[in-house]
Amino acid sequence: MKTFSCSCGNRLYFENTRCLTCGKVLGYLPDMGMLSPLVALGDGRWRPDLEGLRGRRYRQCRHYAVENVCNWMIAETDDGVFCRACRLNEAIPNLAKPGNRQAWLRIEKAKRRLIYTLDRLGLPVFGKAADPAHGLAFAFLEDVDDSLEFNDEGGSGRIYTGHLNGTITINLAEADPSTRERVREAMNEQYRTLLGHFRHESGHYYWYRLVATSEWLAPFRALFGDEREDYARSLARYYAAGPPKDWPSRHVSAYAAAHPWEDWAETWAHYLHLVDTLEMARDYELAIHGRPVRSLEATLDATTDLYDLLADWHQLTQTLNALNRSMGQPDAYPFTLTGQAVEKIALVHRLIAASAAG
Repeated sequence: MKTFSCSCGNRLYFENTRCLTCGKVLGYLPDMGMLSPLVALGDGRWRPDLEGLRGRRYRQCRHYAVENVCNWMIAETDDGVFCRACRLNEAIPNLAKPGNRQAWLRIEKAKRRLIYTLDRLGLPVFGKAADPAHGLAFAFLEDVDDSLEFNDEGGSGRIYTGHLNGTITINLAEADPSTRERVREAMNEQYRTLLGHFRHESGHYYWYRLVATSEWLAPFRALFGDEREDYARSLARYYAAGPPKDWPSRHVSAYAAAHPWEDWAETWAHYLHLVDTLEMARDYELAIHGRPVRSLEATLDATTDLYDLLADWHQLTQTLNALNRSMGQPDAYPFTLTGQAVEKIALVHRLIAASAAG
């Protein structure tokens, strides 16, 4: 993630919809990978107000113009009503229910950050309309079935955050900070955020997309284990007995020890944490030992030594954690990457670099 600049010179942030200095309406241009000030042309058309982009024409995503939960734009040549992030939605909450719009807004912000990072890494992001067999979709659902606009669960019952056949489902309750914190403590988790959910579940999606039937399957099994191990039984064992005592030397988190699939998804999520945070640190011109923080471009180079990136990550997260403690807050990154866990992150690094290159 990085920041952007308005035509007036003010710094802009990814979720902004209006410049607080000059008042211009803002929109994210996914085809350009940037947030831009806009000038209204009438008939729902807008043009960017940045040098070199003024000849382009866009429309606001319907979820921007009508629902005000998005800030992405659609190129004039695209006849869709939703931006490339919102058209991935299979199900949204019932907006007539009080509180649901605010919860949906929080979820959409996290989802768009995920899509931004996937785009920056050059990973394939296609919906089921374009690729029914391998497409990505999102469903944001509640436990109570009569409050759903769509209910893919087929009836009442609890909605589980997870991934199935390309669809990432997020329980709307995860958008409530107090509820999420209660669940985090009850599950004895170090970290639980909306963005973390999206990154983790996208790991499951890309395992099927990039690993399951590819030359990466053998390296995956060599490091993570055999995913054919009974999944339900593995999870039951984990929740009954917890992780093995030596999990920190082999996994990025305790939950990663539950099953090879969860190990992969947790490792994938940590790699996205690393990429996004290092890019933001570099954008703010943070330096380590007098040189700029290594950032996204290095992650796309398969020849880059991952240990150099991890050295910067270690220094940055130590600093972030110390700053948080100075404010009486919990650690921003409450993990330590060691041993085999680092080798697993290196495999994710190589796979993503190869995917971007080919």
